[in-house]
Amino acid sequence: MALNPQQIQALIRQHKRRDMLFDMLGLAVMLLAILVLFALFTQLVIDGASRLNLDFFTHFPSRHAGQAGILSAWVGSVAVMFVTALAAVPVGVAAGIYLEEYSGKGLLAEIIEINVSNLAGVPSIIYGLLALGLLVYQIGLGESILTAGLTLAMLILPIVIVSTRESIRAVPNAIREAAYALGATRWQTVRDHVLPYSSAGIMTGVIIGLSRAIGETAPIITIGALTFIAFLPPPMVTGVPPFINLDWLSSPFTVMPIQMFNWISRPDPQFHVNAAAAGVVLVAMTLLMNACAIWLRYRARQRIKW
Repeated sequence: MALNPQQIQALIRQHKRRDMLFDMLGLAVMLLAILVLFALFTQLVIDGASRLNLDFFTHFPSRHAGQAGILSAWVGSVAVMFVTALAAVPVGVAAGIYLEEYSGKGLLAEIIEINVSNLAGVPSIIYGLLALGLLVYQIGLGESILTAGLTLAMLILPIVIVSTRESIRAVPNAIREAAYALGATRWQTVRDHVLPYSSAGIMTGVIIGLSRAIGETAPIITIGALTFIAFLPPPMVTGVPPFINLDWLSSPFTVMPIQMFNWISRPDPQFHVNAAAAGVVLVAMTLLMNACAIWLRYRARQRIKW
């Protein structure tokens, strides 16, 4: 039965009201989540403000709460994130390019896509158990920075692959067709046109993955991260040829979440203050990484405009 113009207008108004109600509900939920997060972070800052000084960053952990610091923890976190980025970003971006530009719609591509989707939903502790059995015991990498970095790389690899695919998929096909019309090969089209246009989204996905990895605790505990460590890994660069030192990759380590877990599990309230201060630093590191993603995305978009 056909609707008259008045009925059509009433139906449109009804749908607009529903859309408005849904928008208002979504906005209210988002504001509530932000308010709760802000309140929790404010309480964390209040609890740990007394320990946020230079000594806290330059001292090793100690049995005395007032002398304890996070030097080994933040250095270990930076080293592990460095290995994670080196391992996950090239592999994840390459896999995303292959799936979106080269694989087509064959059986192999479908198998890879299913596995990537499944890996994205695997609990992080499973990656820790996998790394413990494969990297620590079978390959013999030991409980080291390299093992931790590769474990977290496996954890964020699906995020990097999915973000790469979505960013590449958003590039208009007209750009590819124009490059092919001028005689470019497929790889030249991907390298010189598709990747520059999709780099902003790819970098955002990479930083989001690293932001998740820096706060992970379960897989790091599983592979044997130390809860108390009073020394730093060997330096990455030395003053003698060949100037690059790889011994730091096999060094024992700890990271910020492990140090916080160690402090919060102690009965002394002063260690809880240290844990709160370490939490503020960890949140600040995560926000800094996200700020870098925003800046890189802005720079990439500016280069595309010019």
